[in-house]
Amino acid sequence: MNLKTLTLAAALTVAQVASAVPAFAASADTVKGTVVSTKASSTAAAATSSSSPAAVSTAAPSASPSPTAATASPITGVDTQPSVDPLASASTDVPSATPSPASTDAFPTTSATPTATPVPASNAGTGQLVLMMNSNKMYLNGQEYLAAQPMAVKNGVSYVSIRAMVERVGLTLTYNGKTKETIIMKDGNELRFKTDSKWYTVNGKTTLMKGPAYQYKNTFMIPLTSITQALGLKYSVDNVQKRVIINLQTKPKASFTVQPAEIFAGETTVDYVTYNSASNGASIVQEQWEGRQEIFDQPGFYTVKYSVMDSNGLWSDPYSVTVTVLKPNQPPVAQFTTNKDEYKMGEPITITDLSSDPDGDALTESWNNRAQAFFNPGPVAIQLTVTDTHGLSSTFEKVINITNETLYSRDDFNKLFIPLGDLYAFDGSQIPSWNKVSYTTSSEPVTLIRSNSPETVYSDGIMYQETAMGSTRIMVHHKNSTSTNKKMYVIATNDNIYPANITTQYSGFGGPSEYPTATGKKSIDTYFQSMLTGSATSTVTLQPGESKAVLTTINNVTVKPGQVISLMSDVFSDYPVKYSVIMIDSDKDPLLTLPTLGYLDRDGVHNRGTYPNANRIINVTDAVGATPSRLVIGDNNSDPNLPGTDPLSGTDASNSGNFGVVYKITLSHVAPNTLITLNPRGGKYQGPLLINGNIIEAPNSGAVDAPNQTSVLYRTGNLEQTVEIVFTAASGSNLPVNLLFMPLPAQKSY
Repeated sequence: MNLKTLTLAAALTVAQVASAVPAFAASADTVKGTVVSTKASSTAAAATSSSSPAAVSTAAPSASPSPTAATASPITGVDTQPSVDPLASASTDVPSATPSPASTDAFPTTSATPTATPVPASNAGTGQLVLMMNSNKMYLNGQEYLAAQPMAVKNGVSYVSIRAMVERVGLTLTYNGKTKETIIMKDGNELRFKTDSKWYTVNGKTTLMKGPAYQYKNTFMIPLTSITQALGLKYSVDNVQKRVIINLQTKPKASFTVQPAEIFAGETTVDYVTYNSASNGASIVQEQWEGRQEIFDQPGFYTVKYSVMDSNGLWSDPYSVTVTVLKPNQPPVAQFTTNKDEYKMGEPITITDLSSDPDGDALTESWNNRAQAFFNPGPVAIQLTVTDTHGLSSTFEKVINITNETLYSRDDFNKLFIPLGDLYAFDGSQIPSWNKVSYTTSSEPVTLIRSNSPETVYSDGIMYQETAMGSTRIMVHHKNSTSTNKKMYVIATNDNIYPANITTQYSGFGGPSEYPTATGKKSIDTYFQSMLTGSATSTVTLQPGESKAVLTTINNVTVKPGQVISLMSDVFSDYPVKYSVIMIDSDKDPLLTLPTLGYLDRDGVHNRGTYPNANRIINVTDAVGATPSRLVIGDNNSDPNLPGTDPLSGTDASNSGNFGVVYKITLSHVAPNTLITLNPRGGKYQGPLLINGNIIEAPNSGAVDAPNQTSVLYRTGNLEQTVEIVFTAASGSNLPVNLLFMPLPAQKSY
C-alpha cells in the first residue's frame, strides 16, 4: 500500500472515531479548522501505530463523568451535601494530579507545513474559572479540580454544585439545620439558598432563580446564572469548546469625602476621608491620587481623583470629587443707626441694624446697653457685636445723650410700648385690690382624662386608665425618673362588639426635655397651632377587641432619664374606648407588654382623674378697661376646680389648677386704649394664649414670675372692641393667674 493510500485510511479512521464522540465528551480544541484530541484513544493508537508513519490521536467516547472510585483523577474526596446537614463535612474538592502534557500527535502534514499546536480547553486568563459543560471538571489558573457532580441541564436550566463553585471563588459555606438553608457570606452580605426553592435571598431581599435548587446524590445543585448573579461574577460561554469561563477578578472599589464642608483658599486644611474595599479575599495594597492638595492656594473648582489597587493587581475605577474652594472669609461689618442722637427720659428709641457680611454669611448679634428707652440723664454708649458663621466678628458703638426732660415714666412707657409677649416689672402687690370683672359661665361636654400623677415615674406601669366616649381630652405630663430609656404610650382598646372610630381633632406635644415648663409651653403651642390649621386631624378605626397606640407623637420619641414629656389632645369616638397611659422600656412592644403591667399609685402631690364638662365658657358683657380690673383663673374660688373621679383608686378627684380645662373667654366690650396682660400669682408661668385668632406667648422668652411681673397680651385701639381669648394652663407652670385690664396712658408727641 502506498503512502497516499495509508494517509487516506488514517483520515477515514479519524473521521469515524470523531463522529462517535458525544457532545459532552472531553472537549477538543479547534485549531485552524482541525479537530485535535487532548487524549488519545488506546484503540485508535493501536490501529495506527504499525501502519502509519504519523500516529493520529482520536478522542474515545466516554460515559457521563461521575465522581466514583474508578475516576482516573487521584482525588481523595468529593464535594458532598449530606441529606441531614449538607455542609457538615469540610470541602473535598482538591486539585487532581497535574495533567499530562498535551499530545503531540497531529494530522499528517508535509514537511513544508508546520504542525498545528492544540490549545487546551482548560486554558484561560489569570483569575478565570473554567467549567466544562456536562462535566465535573473545572480549571482555575490551569489547575484541574473536580466537583461532586457534573454541570447538568435540567428543564432547560444549567445547574452546578454550589460548594464547588463557592470554594473556587474563595468563600465558605454554612448550613442552618433549622431553616434548611445554605448560607454564603460575601463582602459583608448574607446569601441564603434553600433546597427545592426557586428563590434565594441577599440580606433578606428575595430574588427569583430560573429553576429551583435541588439535591442529587447528596450534592446541592443550583442554577449557574443564579450563583454568578448572587456573587456578582461575570461569565462568557464558549460553545466551541463546551465551556463556561467565569471571571473571578472583581475590581476593588474606592471613594472618599472631603471635609470640612466649606474650604477657603489659603486657609483651610483639607481632610480626605477614604473608603475602599476588595472582593474575594483580596486586600488593598496601593493608593493613587490625582489633584489632591492639603491647602488650595487659589479659589476655584478642583477635581480630585482617587484609585486603589488590590493584591490581585486590579485597579479600581477612579473616584472623583469636585472641590469648591472659596475666597478667604472676610469679617462682618457691625453697624447701626438711631433715629436721633438725643432723647428725653422715657422717649422711645428706634434702632436700625445695618450690619452686613461681605460673604453673605448669616450673623449672630450681641447687644450691650440696648434699651427701648432710658430713664436717667447723661450719655449712653450702645454697642453691637456681630459674628459670622466662621467665628469672625466685628463691634460698633454709638453714644447717644439722654436729657433731663421726662417724656414718659417707666410704668407708662412699659404699658404703651413693650411688645406683645414681652414682660415688664411692676408693683404686683396692688393687684388683689383691683375689682374682679363680672361674667357668666357655662360648660361644654368634653371628658378630660388627666394623667399627671405620679408626675415623677420610677418604674414601668400604667399611669392612668379610663374609658370614655364622644368628645374626650387627654392630658399627659410625666417625668422619667428611672435609670433607663423609656417610651410613653396612649393605648386605645375597643371592648365593644362593633368597630370604633377615634378622630383626633387637635393635638399638641412637647419634649422630651429636662425643663417641665418648656415641655408644657410647647404642648399648648402646638395644640393651638393644630386648632388654627387642622394639622392634627386624623381617624383611627379599632376592630372589636383591638388595641392600638394612638396620639403617636408621644411614642415617637425616647424619654431619657430625667426628661419630661407633655401631651394635650382632643379626640372624638363613636363608641366607648378604653385609654391606657403607660411607660415601658423603649425596646418593648407596648401591645404585648400592656397585659403584664400593674397600676402605679398617685404621688400624693399632683393630680390625676376623669373630669366631665372640661370646656369652661366665660362671657363678660360689661365694659372692661376703663378702670383697672382683673379676671382670675385657677384659684378654686372665683374659678372653682372641676370635680371628677379617679377610677383607679375609686375616689373623688378635684382638678387642682384646672389643668386640661380649656377656657373660652369672650369680652364683648373692651374700652378703647385698653391694655390686657397676664400676671401669675402662684409662681412662674410660661405658656401661650390664643387672642383673636393669634397665638401670643406669655412670655416670648423665659417665664413670667409672680407677683411682680406681667406679660403684654393685647392693646385695643381708639375704638371699643370685642376680644376673644382661649386659655388653657400649660403643664409645669403655676396657677392661679390673673388677666389684667387697665387703661393705657395718653400718648405724647416727641
